[in-house]
Amino acid sequence: MTSNNSVWLITGCSTGFGRELARILLQRGHSVVVTARKPSTLDEFSSAENALVAALDVTVPGQIADVVRQALARFGHIDVLVNNAGYGYLSAIEEGEDDEVRAMFETNVFGLANMTKAVLPGMRERGQGHIVNISSMGGLIGFPGIGYYNATKFAVEGLSEALAKETASLGIKVTIVEPGPFRTDWAGRSLRTPKNAIADYAQSAGARRAAVRGYSGSQQGDPVRGAEAIIQAVESPEPPLHLLLGRPAYEMTVAKFKEFSAEMEKWREVSLGADFPDAG
Repeated sequence: MTSNNSVWLITGCSTGFGRELARILLQRGHSVVVTARKPSTLDEFSSAENALVAALDVTVPGQIADVVRQALARFGHIDVLVNNAGYGYLSAIEEGEDDEVRAMFETNVFGLANMTKAVLPGMRERGQGHIVNISSMGGLIGFPGIGYYNATKFAVEGLSEALAKETASLGIKVTIVEPGPFRTDWAGRSLRTPKNAIADYAQSAGARRAAVRGYSGSQQGDPVRGAEAIIQAVESPEPPLHLLLGRPAYEMTVAKFKEFSAEMEKWREVSLGADFPDAG
């Protein structure tokens, strides 16, 4: 649970959830370290007394260390880290270009992990803190044409669940945010696609790419309401480990786990039969 003047460090504030979070938090009197790869995109925050605007590419370790140093010098501590920086790359698995896939992992997974490692010492020392990792419903459900992006977000889910168990006794909370389609820039200019599409995947991966491009700007999710939901979760006395955002994310995830549960039960005897007979 945060106070009325908590210190938040947010990555990826040029658009989407990061930007809306920064706006709302500053309006409510919190102190915010507002970051983006291009600080020129953050001019609206430069005059706010409780804002620190900083350049941050989460794939550059030196910049991570520098931003944390700046935050501690200005505000003394960090209460909440929001790992929001990330983007999508849509391709069939066979279409995937190695450099594009690795670059996405560097941002979505390793950048997130390195940001987390940079703030944990201070949180451990104070015995309190909250890590908010922006995942996706794609971290829970695989979709055609999004397999590599799914892989980054499945990684975030596993890392975050483990982190929550490692830090629970230290006073540090973890929340994984799993949005569905929102009117952010994810499906717009931030989205990357393969240079050479394979015709055989036109009805699966290709159709998914076209659908994602087609709904850009008309998604059901409202980034402002999504940001408010994140703040509500962080400020709760018992914040959730998982926070689904939007009706599509909620309903599709519920359906996925119902199917998963039914499949486990169907194959229960085969699963249990893999043990040694005398293993109990």
